[in-house]
Amino acid sequence: MDTSKEDGAFLRIESVTKNFGDARAVDQVSLNVARGEIFALLGSSGCGKSTLLRMVAGFEAPSSGRIVLDGIDLAGLPPYERPVNMMFQSYALFPHLTVWDNIAFGLRRDKLPRAELASRVEEMLRLVQLGQFAKRKPHQLSGGQQQRVALARSLAKRPQLLLLDEPLAALDKKLREATQIELVNIVHQVGVTCMMVTHDQEEAMTMASRMAVMSEGRFLQVGSPADIYETPTTRFVADFIGNVNLMEGTVVMEDAEHIEIRCIDVVHRVRHGLTGYQGRSVTVAVRPEKIRLRTDKPEGEHNQVQGVVKAQSYFGDYTLYHLELPSGARLKVNVENETRQREGAPSQGDRVWAHWLPTSQVVLTQ
Repeated sequence: MDTSKEDGAFLRIESVTKNFGDARAVDQVSLNVARGEIFALLGSSGCGKSTLLRMVAGFEAPSSGRIVLDGIDLAGLPPYERPVNMMFQSYALFPHLTVWDNIAFGLRRDKLPRAELASRVEEMLRLVQLGQFAKRKPHQLSGGQQQRVALARSLAKRPQLLLLDEPLAALDKKLREATQIELVNIVHQVGVTCMMVTHDQEEAMTMASRMAVMSEGRFLQVGSPADIYETPTTRFVADFIGNVNLMEGTVVMEDAEHIEIRCIDVVHRVRHGLTGYQGRSVTVAVRPEKIRLRTDKPEGEHNQVQGVVKAQSYFGDYTLYHLELPSGARLKVNVENETRQREGAPSQGDRVWAHWLPTSQVVLTQ
C-alpha cells in the first residue's frame, strides 16, 4: 500500500540505490518531500546528488528502491510521461528561436491549442518579467535573463515537480545572489514543488526550506538550513557548511546540565544533554561568529583561550582573525565591523583572549 499521501509526502524516495558497474553512486537513500517545498541536495562533486535528481527525472533508472510522486510509482515511466520538468545548468535554450518560441517549444510538442499556447507563454513572460524581450534570441540576453527564460520554459508545462540542476552556477556572484530570491519568489508564486541540486552552501541555505547534505552517495543529515548550520550531527557536516573550529578532546565531567571536555588548549564547559560519554573522545565545534575577543582575561576557567593574532582578513561587514594558540593550533574568529573606524581592533601580533558561551559549542561524537 502506498503511504505517501497518508504521511503528507508529495515526493517519496524509498531506499533508492544506483550502481554504475562496480561503483555505487547513490546508496540506500530515503527521503520525503512535502508539496510546495523547495528541497536542496547539497554536496561536493561526485557525491551522488545529480544522479539522484536524474533518477527522479527519469533519465536514469534506480538499481533498487522506488520513487513515488503524489501516490504514483514512477518506475518505468519515461521522462516525457512524468509530471516533472528539469532545468539544466546550461539552460539548454535553442539559439535559433526567440524567447517566445523557446518558452512555447514544449507546449507545441504537446499539441496545445494555439490560443491556449499563446496565453500560457504570455503568462510565463509576465511571471519572469521578460515580456519586452519576447522577440529576442538567447544571445541577445544577459545570463540572468537567459536563466529566467529557461525557468519560464520549465514552468510553462505546469509540472507537478520542478527539478533544478545547479540553476545559478553560470551567473556571477552578485547576480546569483539577487536571482536566488527572485527564483524562490517565482517558485512560491506558481506553487510548484521543487528539488534542486547545488554545491553552493549559500545558495542552498538561501533558497531551500529543507536540505540534505550528501557524501559518497548517502545523506549525512537532513533538516532546515538553520538546523544543519547550528546543530550539525557529524564532523563532515560541520566542516562542510560554513566556517568552523573543530577541536578534539576528552569528556572529563558530565552532570545533568553540563559536560566538560578537555582539549589541548582549552577546557570546554558545554550546556548539553550528552550522557554516557565520560572518558570518551569527542570533537567540539565552535563557529567563528560565536567567539568574542578581548584584551583582558575573562572570568572563570572554561570556554576561553589566549592566542596571538597571526593573520586577519577584512570582508567589509566583518573581519576574520586567525589566532595561534599555545599548542600551535589556529582558531578562527569573526568580529563584526560595527563602526567605520574600527578603533581598538586587534592587529597582527597582538595577544588577545578568545571566549564564548556554554551554549555556543556543538559536541560531535562521529
